[in-house]
Amino acid sequence: MDRRPGAGRRVLSAPRHAAALARRRRLARLALLWEALWPRLWPPLGVAGLFLILALLGLPPLLPGWLHAALLAGFAAVVGLLAWRGFRGFAWPGAAAAERRLERESGLRHRPLAALADRPATEDPAALALWRAHQARAAAELRALRVGAPRPGLARRDPRALRSALLLGLIAGLVMAGGEAPERLHRALTPAFALAPPAPALRIEAWVTPPAYTGAAPVFLPAAGGGATVPEGSRLQVALSGGRGGVPELVAAEGAMPMRALDPGSFVAELPLAEGGQIALRRDGRELARWALAVQADAPPRAWFAEAPGRAARGLGIRLPWAAEDDWGLAALRAEFRLRARPEAPPLVLDLSLPGGAREARGTAQPDLSAHPWAGLEVTVRLVARDGAEQEGVSEAAALALPERSFNHPVARRVIAVRKGLSLAPEQRGTARRELEDIARAPEAFEHDATTYLALRAARSRLLFDRREAAVAEVQDLLWEVALALEEGRDGRTLRALQQAREALREALEQAEREPPRTEAERAELDRRIQELREAIRQHLEALAERLQRENAEAIPFDPQNRLMDQRDMDRRTERMREAAREGRIEDAQRELAELEEMLRALEEGRVARQENPQRQQQRQRGQQQMGVVQDMVRRQGEMLDRSHQRAEAEEQRRAEERRQQRSQGLRWPPGPRPSPEAGPRPDAPAEAQAEAQQQEREQDRRRQRALRRALGELMQQFGDLTGEIPEGLGRADQAMREAQEALSEGRDARDAQARAMRALMEGGQQMAQAMQRQFGMSPDGDGEDMAAGGDQGGEGQDQARAQGEGRDPLGRRTRDVGGQAESGSDTRVPDEAEILRTRRLQDELRRRAAERERPPEELDYLDRLLRRF
Repeated sequence: MDRRPGAGRRVLSAPRHAAALARRRRLARLALLWEALWPRLWPPLGVAGLFLILALLGLPPLLPGWLHAALLAGFAAVVGLLAWRGFRGFAWPGAAAAERRLERESGLRHRPLAALADRPATEDPAALALWRAHQARAAAELRALRVGAPRPGLARRDPRALRSALLLGLIAGLVMAGGEAPERLHRALTPAFALAPPAPALRIEAWVTPPAYTGAAPVFLPAAGGGATVPEGSRLQVALSGGRGGVPELVAAEGAMPMRALDPGSFVAELPLAEGGQIALRRDGRELARWALAVQADAPPRAWFAEAPGRAARGLGIRLPWAAEDDWGLAALRAEFRLRARPEAPPLVLDLSLPGGAREARGTAQPDLSAHPWAGLEVTVRLVARDGAEQEGVSEAAALALPERSFNHPVARRVIAVRKGLSLAPEQRGTARRELEDIARAPEAFEHDATTYLALRAARSRLLFDRREAAVAEVQDLLWEVALALEEGRDGRTLRALQQAREALREALEQAEREPPRTEAERAELDRRIQELREAIRQHLEALAERLQRENAEAIPFDPQNRLMDQRDMDRRTERMREAAREGRIEDAQRELAELEEMLRALEEGRVARQENPQRQQQRQRGQQQMGVVQDMVRRQGEMLDRSHQRAEAEEQRRAEERRQQRSQGLRWPPGPRPSPEAGPRPDAPAEAQAEAQQQEREQDRRRQRALRRALGELMQQFGDLTGEIPEGLGRADQAMREAQEALSEGRDARDAQARAMRALMEGGQQMAQAMQRQFGMSPDGDGEDMAAGGDQGGEGQDQARAQGEGRDPLGRRTRDVGGQAESGSDTRVPDEAEILRTRRLQDELRRRAAERERPPEELDYLDRLLRRF
């Protein structure tokens, strides 16, 4: 028995050492098992991980059923084969191997674990004591026993670290699949062996798009094939969808053209049609459709004179009755004039207006070429029509002499003769230069006018030194101005200067109204414009006085109704205009300018009236009466437009009331029974009565519109007989009235057509005023604008105003100075031109806003009340 100290403790701790040793042996066996399993599991697990990545991405279900199953079988076979190869010859690690691992990882020598389990073969006490000492030493070494981490050695088998890439792929697949991961895995493991869906039905669409200039609609071809005749330059478009097969193709005379794929089952092709022929649609060698297309060539347009060209019945214009036609539509029409004496000279080209897209058109042009250098010479004229394909058709040439203005001044006649000679022979500059020198040597023939002399010398010098071909045309323009100045006299030149000064001041005042002048330079510029107008008025009055003295040998008589002759009144007006402009009161300045223009207009009309014969005065009065009729038409058309607005507003209110009643009934009906139709009178009976009243009013407006249109037709005919031309605005008004009448007959909204008719009537009135100015010398700034604004009532009204007695102006207002005494007050307030224009703009803006029915009902009601009142 061992008596040494500590021997008992070692013997007592032996069971504890045995338990620790047994635990370490289990851990060692597990480490050995992992080192043996992981290298064998990695290949089949890697292949399985690759399949999981494909499944999470949703790729296997995209394959056909048989291919999906083959993929599953292939992956399963590879996984099984790799597992069989890896686990062939595999054995579980035993206790001896575990002990050897513990000894190796702990760095123990001489296999101490084996010493603990061994038994001595002898019974010698000494030997047994030595053996126990050896076991005690071995047991002491077991305190540092370590298992160590498993080392499967996979890095040697996977030097490129593909396992990391596989792990990243799995993580990415899970993120992309999200909540659909289980469903995707399920679909990846269950291939679908359902029958393939049937092919979609075959659909063929073919159409031919004509060229844009024809304005024709597309021609749709039968899907099964057929024939058609199409314009030249058309394009065939074929679309195919559905069916099974390869890429279809169009087969024409030029060869086969594959169609362009839009998606796997849709194709489209486009083919220009230069000539006719057979076009087939084929797919996989099978013909699906065939079309026989004939291409119709575009014929050139035709143009001709409906009547022989000649001089207009009135004025200095020429009359060109033209006619033109084209198979698809006319694009342009022009008249080309050529000088008969010089056919090689560049032609004079005049563009004639055509209705848009018309295939056949007729009309009469009356251009005034009296100011052209060829005036008075024989010319040939032809019509040239052009269609959308840039083809041209030429009419036969017609001969005529261009009307020319007659000049009474002898020097003016000589200057015009030089101008005409340059048109006939532009190379003979010497002859024209000598004639101009002869005219300039006798300045007494043109009253020693320095301007005329300098113009003649300038024309002579340009003919001498400027050798350009364009110089002859420039000299002719200069000679025309000289002749006009000599014929019209100083008052004509001063009148043009006065008109230019008035227009410049009007523009400056409008600019100042939009942007008030802020700098001293801008105010000085406005003041300069006023001074120029004042000087132009003064010079024009002096020129008129000189002309009357030259013609009648007497001064301008004093007219108490024409205060423009009072230079002091003119100075006061211009001074008030300057003060108003300096103080920023632009409206007051415009009012003063409008009064000045009215006085100038009255002066000019009075002068012209004194020079006109009774027949011309009667024609003037007829024209003024006709413009007054147009003004009355504008008023009547405006009344019908107002009634249309009222009907639309009432209809909108009725509908809103019906919607409110329906909503209220919908809220009341669920708690109780619905009201019976026999319970009493219908709630919509007043609405039906209102609708019937509106229908009657619409019928009355339709009759009024028809009567107004008839009156407009008669007015157009009368004005055409008077002036030889019909304003385009009246024609557009007639068209708009017809559309309004049709809309009223069909119960549609006629407001747009009625508004267009109003605008066209006002434009037609202005064009009438311009025509009267050309024919009879009436000012376009007067009657026309006053008519459009609701002012002038015609010639009879003016005559009555002038006949109101002494001390009143042509509008019936008291003059400022009657009999030398200042006026103490005025009993009449007539709006001036600036106020009329401003009122008209306000009314147009109110009508424009009232036509926008999407505005709030309160605002629309307010606008309608304003229109009814004003």
